[in-house]
Amino acid sequence: MAATDPEAAQRQTEEIEALSAIYGDEWCVIDEDEKIFCIKINDCLEHPKWTLCLQVILPPEYPTTAPPVYQLNAPWLLGQEYAEIANNLEEIYVRNLGESILYLWVEKIREILIEKSQSSLPGPDTKKITEETIVENEEDFSLDGQLFQPDAAVTLNFDLPESEEDEELPPIYHGNAITDRRSTFQAHLAPIVTPRQVKKVLAKLYENKKIASATHNIYAYRIYCADKQTFLQDSEDDGETAAGGRLLHLMQILNVRNVLVVVSRWYGGILLGPDRFKHINNCARNILVEQNYTIFSENVSKHPGKNKRIRKEKKKTEC
Repeated sequence: MAATDPEAAQRQTEEIEALSAIYGDEWCVIDEDEKIFCIKINDCLEHPKWTLCLQVILPPEYPTTAPPVYQLNAPWLLGQEYAEIANNLEEIYVRNLGESILYLWVEKIREILIEKSQSSLPGPDTKKITEETIVENEEDFSLDGQLFQPDAAVTLNFDLPESEEDEELPPIYHGNAITDRRSTFQAHLAPIVTPRQVKKVLAKLYENKKIASATHNIYAYRIYCADKQTFLQDSEDDGETAAGGRLLHLMQILNVRNVLVVVSRWYGGILLGPDRFKHINNCARNILVEQNYTIFSENVSKHPGKNKRIRKEKKKTEC
């Protein structure tokens, strides 16, 4: 436990008193000893259309040398919108290092909600799944390359036409997780030879609650079309801007083929900046190495038959 900073403690007390006075019933104390609070924010309409709950944990070093740990909760808040708000909060923190910033955060979120209410966007679909963004028990994740345990299915938009249901589901492998400042990253890999298999693998992954609740599920795939001697490839950021393209670029550099890589990120409330891209690519590279894809890419032009045997003989673990 970090030593208490008397100056930070005093400033926290003053900020909490001020916010309680400003926001009244919108300010909620969840755990006073642990400094956990919740602020309900809406778009200021008589009948609010867009609402969001900002939950914060104030570490002992806040505001002098550390930002608040936070979580954004709203049924409509999905990956891209979460990332946009997080980027705004990060900018405010960087511009106001060492200062109390909760009021600025709340009012920036309120400004975003007001803009949404004034736009032509329909109201939020409250039936959407709320993302779990705080990693409260990091031990729950597979840190040693073990498979996630099957869990209750979560229905997302990966339904396949009946004509594609017979497509074989490839084996799915899970890499070691990387945890940094409460964010956890884990890669998943599947050998694929058709876009339909990509859909099936994604659907299978999303049946697991932990994977489905990740803040971002970034993926990229490359399929080699031998008859045309070209690649069919694509990527998805899932709200983590440019992450999918960076992942695909890594796979191109490694010259891997016939493989789908998905990297799940569970955001832990502390902004990582560019380090998040490093962790995404490291997770992806590690699992490609573990599954011999880099060996395949380095040697395929010299020993195509040998590598075909390697790929057939390597151990497969069903998801």
